[in-house]
Amino acid sequence: MARGKLRIYLGAAPGVGKTYSMLSEAHRRVERGTDCVVAFVEHHSRPRTEVMLHGLELLPRKEIEYRDTVFTEMDVDAVLERRPSVALVDELAHTNIPGSRNTKRWQDVEELLAAGIDVVSTVNIQHLESLGDVVESITGVRQQETVPDEVVRRADQIELVDMSPQALRRRMAHGNIYKPEKVDAALSNYFRPGNLTALRELALLWVADRVDEYLTEYRSEHRVNTIWGSRERIVVGLTGGPEGRTLIRRAARLAEKGAGGEVLAVYVASSDGLSAASPKELAVQRTLVEDLGGTFHHVVGDDVPPALLDFARGVNATQIVLGTSRRRTWQYLFGPGVGQIVARDSGPDLDVHIVTHEEAARGRGLPVARGARLGRTRIVWGWATGVIGPVLLTVPLTRTSTDLGLANEMLLYLALTVGSALLGGLLPSLASAALGSLLINWYFTPPVHEFTIADPKNIVAITIFFLVAASVASVVDLAARRTHQAARLRAESEVLSFLAGSVLRGETSLDALLERVRETFAMESAALLERASEVEPWTCTRAVGPAPVTRPEDADVDMPVGDRMALALSGRVLPAEDRRVLGAFAAQAAVVLDRQRLKEEADQARLYAEGDRIRTALLAAVSHDLRTPLASIKASVTSLRSDDVEWSEADEAELLEGIEAGADRLDHLVGNLLDMSRLQTGTVTPIIREVDLDEVVPMALGGVPEDSVVLDIPEDLPMVAVDAGLLERAVANVVENAVKYSPPGERVLVSASAMADRVEVRVADQGPGVPDEAKDRIFAPFQRYGDAPRGAGVGLGLAVARGFAEAMGGTLTAEDTPGGGMTMVITLKQTADQPRVSPDLPPMTTS
Repeated sequence: MARGKLRIYLGAAPGVGKTYSMLSEAHRRVERGTDCVVAFVEHHSRPRTEVMLHGLELLPRKEIEYRDTVFTEMDVDAVLERRPSVALVDELAHTNIPGSRNTKRWQDVEELLAAGIDVVSTVNIQHLESLGDVVESITGVRQQETVPDEVVRRADQIELVDMSPQALRRRMAHGNIYKPEKVDAALSNYFRPGNLTALRELALLWVADRVDEYLTEYRSEHRVNTIWGSRERIVVGLTGGPEGRTLIRRAARLAEKGAGGEVLAVYVASSDGLSAASPKELAVQRTLVEDLGGTFHHVVGDDVPPALLDFARGVNATQIVLGTSRRRTWQYLFGPGVGQIVARDSGPDLDVHIVTHEEAARGRGLPVARGARLGRTRIVWGWATGVIGPVLLTVPLTRTSTDLGLANEMLLYLALTVGSALLGGLLPSLASAALGSLLINWYFTPPVHEFTIADPKNIVAITIFFLVAASVASVVDLAARRTHQAARLRAESEVLSFLAGSVLRGETSLDALLERVRETFAMESAALLERASEVEPWTCTRAVGPAPVTRPEDADVDMPVGDRMALALSGRVLPAEDRRVLGAFAAQAAVVLDRQRLKEEADQARLYAEGDRIRTALLAAVSHDLRTPLASIKASVTSLRSDDVEWSEADEAELLEGIEAGADRLDHLVGNLLDMSRLQTGTVTPIIREVDLDEVVPMALGGVPEDSVVLDIPEDLPMVAVDAGLLERAVANVVENAVKYSPPGERVLVSASAMADRVEVRVADQGPGVPDEAKDRIFAPFQRYGDAPRGAGVGLGLAVARGFAEAMGGTLTAEDTPGGGMTMVITLKQTADQPRVSPDLPPMTTS
């Protein structure tokens, strides 16, 4: 009997419509004539879902008594006896009531599949066993009902049921998921926008992995051999060759498979000056990796594998991506490649990926832009070829019995001269020409073993040989130098182009520019020095690298920029030809420094302008909002002191009450003004200690009528780390603002709940609310939203409350109240030694 097929609707969160989608699929199958039955579906009293059950055959459920209560579960025997083509089984992760046939519902589903019955089921992403810890860290709730990942992965089809957090919260607020009395608790706890967004991302990533598995199976079944380009800190080793783009793209794809993946591309340059790779290609690869969300790094090291591994371990990388070596087969005779050494020395905690590419085994070729000097190794090989080579060549020529002829022997020596010119330059080739002439004279022109020549023709031949050898060596050396100079000029132009581009792009990072200088010229440190006048001492404006110099005289290389600025490098002495590029860097550094200072001055000017705006608003507040209570107090006092009127005790009490109300209002306004001043000057120093919310929040309600607030602070909430005085002022301001805007007869709800490592205080009113685009503006000083009447305050209450909350390490945000109004949410930190408290969730959150 063939095993049945499993189709799963995977939900990103409760309420996205998994069951509805499953029932819609059932109706489609019934219309096509498929024998489809409902083995178990839980509609949770949702009208739209319940309607979808109409027209479908429902199998009876099995009743199980447990602890004097009767529960219903899926009747597996009834489904097996009915033997439909397709059975609908909701809530795959459900735990059956004790006494059921199986412990978990997914085990019931396995029986149906084994009997050849196709099953359509549902499950939420938070119920996958491997994601339990992640979901708990996000939502603060440990899921008790889980299903093994392998059960879901074995499904023949997985369809993601997704919905944006905003749409899901609207559906919740409309009462389409939970009953109205449970909506507020759900929206403020499990169904917060951040939680829903994180769960949605988990679902998308999990399904993406499953798609990769499907693709692998397809390629295997169809024998697709070509590569189809279809997440951790990943280091990409670049050589400056064209294969670097392939490596970067491959690393980006690896990073996308893990949440928070990061790509770091690194080029290891030798410490002999300008890099040997093409600056143009490196610039293209830098742009590519930055476009893909990664970063580019340029480090100096004589030995590439250790330098690459040191960098990877320094940035705590988990993977290294390298390209297959471009060396030809015979070049491996000189030792293993970089990839083999890195893989060998990486250790068990660092994975190494060797990626194939089109440039593999094609040879490195000559670099596009090399340094202006020959390396020491090449010079040594040039002298060895020019001096030792002729001697070694003489041995077989003198011991062979075959006479090659003087012309052929000269050509062999000439080949060594040309080889030494290519390797070591002019001097080794001239030495080779001279030594070759002497050896030809001694061994191959009669009389042999003497430096005399009997035949005048041989004199001409040896002379021409020396002249031709010297001429060829000079031409080869000159061509190599011209090629070298052209490559160097091209490299310099690429660097200058980069500098010009940075000016056009408006890049203002002086540290990044100095780091670029240090990397380009392989220096230990780079510093930009400045002085006020020629007689003043030098000061270091900015520096990178260890132990930067503080005076130009102490630097290995210094480049003046005018009379009062200099770029100082330490590490080695630069040749004269490098100073032109260094001068461009120095000029750019001066421009960047001036730009940064101008920006700082502009920012300071904006601060002064903001201060002027606040002072203007303060004067307006003093001129009206403070004058109003003063006028009331003045009028009441004048009336009481008047001898012309006899005031009754009730009238006097009323006047005194007016004086007290005005004084209280003045005290409140002045207090907010002083608090705002302290916040702006940075003189608020909270004294953090463990505090119980049920001790502080009730004290903050003294400034509002007793019947205007409903207080709901659980006694078992964990303690919070706050300044009790600042928290009381913040809550008082928020509550007074909510009471002010609440309609008559509507009470403000002040509640608190614990979530993961934080505690939230929520103040919800049923007032007019605030549009999303204005929610941030209401926290600005001297802001009163809408048509707030004059005399309703100076607009500092919420600004002071947010400032106090942030000073204690918390936050204050605004949200919409379900059904209309606004909810202020104060988020506070739990104390470190408090156990995590999971909020009470509605039962349907695990459905």
